[in-house]
Amino acid sequence: MEMVALSQDLLQLEEPLARSYLTIPVSLPGLIFVVDSNDRERVNEAREELMRMLAEDELRDAVLLVFANKQDLPNAMNAAEITDKLGLHSLRHRNWYIQATCATSGDGLYEGLDWLSNQLRNQK
Repeated sequence: MEMVALSQDLLQLEEPLARSYLTIPVSLPGLIFVVDSNDRERVNEAREELMRMLAEDELRDAVLLVFANKQDLPNAMNAAEITDKLGLHSLRHRNWYIQATCATSGDGLYEGLDWLSNQLRNQK
């Protein structure tokens, strides 16, 4: 099974270079999108990129797991705020889940991956 995980940091690449990394050769069952919850200035850019990616044919049926990372920082947006900023409620015909995480401590990672694993298992 193939999977793609993309981080908001990838969006810092120059546009043509970033697009070459985002080329998806086959239809994928799931997408993990990692958002820097502390980066309020670029959350709109993250939303635009996420929506562009989800419009790709290869991700048409993919379930979406959003990791709201860096929850350990004092000014981090919580999962509900990230949900609103990314426009996740507008994804009415897509199975999605947002998980608050802290990659440095591992908090939330297993819970998110467990959700994704269950969703992919149920698709078979």
